[in-house]
Amino acid sequence: MEIQVIKHRGIFLGIAAILVATSVVGLAVFGLRTGIDFEGGTLWQINFSAEGGSASGGNNPPTQEMLRSFVQSNLAPEAIVTQSDEGAEFNLRLKELSEAEHQQYADALEGEFGNFEELSFQSIGASVGAELVRRAIWAVLINLLAIVLYVAYAFRKVSIPVNSWKYSAITLATLFHDAIIPVGLFAFLGYFMGVEIDTNFIVATLVVMGFSVHDTIVVFDRIRENLHLKSSRESFDDLVNRSVNETMARSINTSLTLIVVLVALLVLGASTLNYFILVILLGTILGTYSSIFVASPLLTLWNKKRGQ
Repeated sequence: MEIQVIKHRGIFLGIAAILVATSVVGLAVFGLRTGIDFEGGTLWQINFSAEGGSASGGNNPPTQEMLRSFVQSNLAPEAIVTQSDEGAEFNLRLKELSEAEHQQYADALEGEFGNFEELSFQSIGASVGAELVRRAIWAVLINLLAIVLYVAYAFRKVSIPVNSWKYSAITLATLFHDAIIPVGLFAFLGYFMGVEIDTNFIVATLVVMGFSVHDTIVVFDRIRENLHLKSSRESFDDLVNRSVNETMARSINTSLTLIVVLVALLVLGASTLNYFILVILLGTILGTYSSIFVASPLLTLWNKKRGQ
């Protein structure tokens, strides 16, 4: 039995429109919190051992408030101190530090709170951050251009009843859907939870775009094949619906394979990769949804506007 995707396209497109609109509003209102990759500065991740011992903290690791108060009062007034879910693990966001300042700060923290483990120390200059922003923008634009050219070339022989360039336009629309929703989510996460985006976020977004366009092309390719075998009595809507149903199981099964792996990594993997994995996981789900419930319905709507 066929699932009537095209018949109920208003519902599916409405859901997509609501999610996109919410994401755009969130992005416009809250913006994105950019990490040191783009802004420049230092990100220092440290973990205090319970047996460290100190003059003020005894044998217990410091609280977030204790650490923030000491750092802002004695080391860096502009510092932002956050605590992760990993017990006594903290993230310190500071100005760009030299190696001498790094050692000075480490000695001060050890003297106040006892021994600690340095998990990572990243210091990036403002000029490097600006260059990374430019490269990230170029990476996204080049990726989009390559996708548009590829889809236009692949469907160059398909012009009836929908022109070949419209397949590219609809592919771009689905890519926007798949990319803007994770971006919107991170706008909310940044505002309410202080989550920052970095170069990993850009990489994850590009991965999502690549996966999404692959899934969409699979559906469009089946539509192209069925157009050559189209019965004179079969409408374009029915043909598209049939094509979607013929590829739906493949799309869902392929996505589920990846989703299982991503969920396992999200639960069991390193906490530093959680947001990177979250973007890919969300993008995979959105890409599967858009290839089935957004791309093909948009194709039939465009065809109806031509009066076919």
